[in-house]
Amino acid sequence: FFLNKRILEVDFRKERFCKYVIPFFFNLYPEISAMKNIKKYLPEFVYGGIDGVITTFAVVAWSAGAALSPHIVIILGLANLLADGFSMSIGDYLSSSSEKALGQSNTDKVPLHGALMTYVAFVVVGFIPLIPYIFWLSGDQFWISVVFTAIGLTTIGWIKSWITGLPLFKTILQTLSLGLLAALVAYYVGDLIEHLISSK
Repeated sequence: FFLNKRILEVDFRKERFCKYVIPFFFNLYPEISAMKNIKKYLPEFVYGGIDGVITTFAVVAWSAGAALSPHIVIILGLANLLADGFSMSIGDYLSSSSEKALGQSNTDKVPLHGALMTYVAFVVVGFIPLIPYIFWLSGDQFWISVVFTAIGLTTIGWIKSWITGLPLFKTILQTLSLGLLAALVAYYVGDLIEHLISSK
């Protein structure tokens, strides 16, 4: 009896804490509430970030394989960032809006906010492989881009592991492997095209 009474008292205090204290705390510190709202869009950030950095680095690798000039790399990379990122965010918005309309979404996410997060992540993270070319860092720009891209993919993998609860090392390795595979395919396709064109 005393144990049950004690459990009821704890549950009652917990209910009062969740009902009154937590909302008061979020109202007192609105930046914490804002961070909570941002966190629920982190999956869109990971989704956009991975796609952005991999597709942009694929453009860089393809350009390196085709022996294109740094100016061409910048033009192709920026065009990919802005156009492909916009296309991806539109797709995310339409998909989320359709789920909302059909009642298939069980979250309180705003489709427009999710699309914006996807686009921002695509552009910001996808910009990383272009940094050595835009700022003309000394040395081999392609290999510097490889290092920068690896750092970006590792960071995205860490965030993905934090969100999903999957093993950190496995998630980072998986993300890096996808980026490496895309880069290898793009590089050798570019190299093949360059040889075919130059041989004519």
